Parts: sequence; structure tokens; C-alpha cells
Amino acid sequence: MRQPHDSHDREHHHGGGRRQRFFGHGELRLVILQLLRNNASHGYEIIKAIETLTQGNYTPSPGVIYPTLDLLRDQQLIAISDEENGRRMIAITAQGEQWLEENEQQLAQIQARVKARNVGYQLRKNPQMKRALENFKAVLDLRVNQEEISAAQLKQIIGIIDRAALDISQLD
Repeated sequence: MRQPHDSHDREHHHGGGRRQRFFGHGELRLVILQLLRNNASHGYEIIKAIETLTQGNYTPSPGVIYPTLDLLRDQQLIAISDEENGRRMIAITAQGEQWLEENEQQLAQIQARVKARNVGYQLRKNPQMKRALENFKAVLDLRVNQEEISAAQLKQIIGIIDRAALDISQLD
């Protein structure tokens, strides 16, 4: 299976002040090809389609999308043609279809993870969940970063966190 090298998958999550990658290395290429499999498109429409796919939790910048499209074109996985209005029309090639099929399992994993992340983002927007998480972070910050704690106290804190994680994981 050919894995084209991609140095253009640097992405960021808008909002929250914390930068994180929404897609792992090379995953954005698969997502773009999947979107193009459904229909030919323009760069802006791809950006909007990814934003819709992630329920607004991630909007790739043109600085991420266009270099990735150029790379896909260089790898002959997509074709880009100019239209009369100056916009570039982008379509998946037969080689792109084949590469997408070869990576169908990885694409399914990406789709499942995006769906789970979307649920997680919605949950963290819940006012009670948001309050509980902020309270937990504040208490932990106060205890660990602003007070001297003994090895025994640290062990207790770790135990409490581990038990809470176990309790949450065992909910029906």
C-alpha cells in the first residue's frame, strides 16, 4: 500500500484557546478524497464540507487545505481544472479512487473518531458538564500547583482520579 508523504497536514482547532490536531498525519487527504468522491468541488466548498462534517468543531484554514490539494494533485490523486470564473474545480482521479479504496479501513476509523469527537464536543458544551470540569481543574490546580503536597497526598489524588475514571468507564 502506497503511503504518500504529506507535510501539509498541520491543522488547528478553532476556539477554546487550545490548539490541537483534528486529523492525524495524512488523514486530511483521505477525508478530502472521500468528499471529492461524492462530487467535484472547489477549495472553499471542501473547507465548508469539513466544517459540516465536524459539526463546526474544526474549520481547516486555506493554508492547510490548498497545500494539501496541491500535494494530492502532485500525487495524481486529484485533478484541478480552471473554470471560466477563475475558480479551480477539483475532482478525484481513478488513482485517487484506488488509493481511497486501499485505505477504506483507515477512513472508517477516521469517520468513527470524528463522530465520537463531535459527541464529546457537544457534551463539553453542556453547562453542568462544563462547570464540573472547570471545578475539577480548579481544585486540582489549587491542590497540586499552589500548595506543598506530600508523596502520600499525591498518591491519594492519583487514586481518586483513577477511581473516578473507572467509575465513569463502567457506567451503563
